[in-house]
Amino acid sequence: MKARITVLGGDGIGPEVTAEAVRVLEAVGKACGHEFEFPEALIGGAAIDASGSPLPPRTIDACRSCDAVLLGAVGGPRWSDPNARVRPEQGLLELRRTLGLFANLRPVKTLECMLDASPLKPEVVSGVDIMVVRELTGGIYFGRKSRTALEAEDVCSYTSDEIERVTRVAGRLAMGRRRRIVSVDKANVLETSRLWRSVVERVIAEEFPEVQLEHMLVDAAAMHLIRRPASFDVLLTENMFGDILTDEAAMLAGSLGLLPSASLGEGTTGMYEPIHGSAPDIADRGIANPYGTILSAAMLLRHSLGLESEARIVEDAVRAALEAGVRTADIAASGVAAVGSREAGDAVIARISGGS
Repeated sequence: MKARITVLGGDGIGPEVTAEAVRVLEAVGKACGHEFEFPEALIGGAAIDASGSPLPPRTIDACRSCDAVLLGAVGGPRWSDPNARVRPEQGLLELRRTLGLFANLRPVKTLECMLDASPLKPEVVSGVDIMVVRELTGGIYFGRKSRTALEAEDVCSYTSDEIERVTRVAGRLAMGRRRRIVSVDKANVLETSRLWRSVVERVIAEEFPEVQLEHMLVDAAAMHLIRRPASFDVLLTENMFGDILTDEAAMLAGSLGLLPSASLGEGTTGMYEPIHGSAPDIADRGIANPYGTILSAAMLLRHSLGLESEARIVEDAVRAALEAGVRTADIAASGVAAVGSREAGDAVIARISGGS
């Protein structure tokens, strides 16, 4: 297979972690007979500095003409002025809209060898295997906005079509898992959540009758993610709730640096990125955790390129590296020396190439 994968390193540690994911993809391509190209483009703060726009036309063209997009992170204190007209995050939101990426998949799975990295008790996080499906192009992040010196407004809005399509994604995923969906909303307060609940009920009943559906208010979901996380299978939610809950769920695995994500639309082109931010405090030090980005590359192989066995090779290599104790500073065991980003990438590549 030949494929073009546009790499958007972005800001902070983004270029460092995407570099390791690219090296892993190159190793998989060599081992399995594929040819991958990796054109690069700018997004976020780096793009603002270079062109004045967080999403230049060249970047849009590069993303439209490729098979998949690999993203690092955007943002940082250099561009954090709340009064700024142009902000790095605008580039990411607009790219999702431009590419029609409405479903964000965020798997949260704990490994037995990593239970000590979580701040929760091992017996609580053991066996966790959750797939969060977050609606990505609607809700309060994309609603009408206004601001004056004395008042500000962010409108949260959803259409039934937006809810239907992301529910179908969750339904298809649930059918291949344990056939349970928890749909998260705030239906006791919000009209958007009442619409969300009614549409989700209808789609699951009509199209996925084998799937068990449970509704849960977002505050209860936040509590139960910590109290009994292993009880969740597929967790379906709107944009902002999903953004917040998945950061919380990262603590089940031990670190934001371990979790990948895939942003998908109707076609095969998707955008893949770790769920962590740009971490400017550790940028350019070579110590960032690349595992979440490498696992995002595995999702890229699976969902955009249809290379399931290659995706499993990468996931198995990451697991083997972690089982061997190859940990970056954010997940290092007490008294054990941490490795850098490059060393973590080397450990994964060695296992893909048949090393130890």
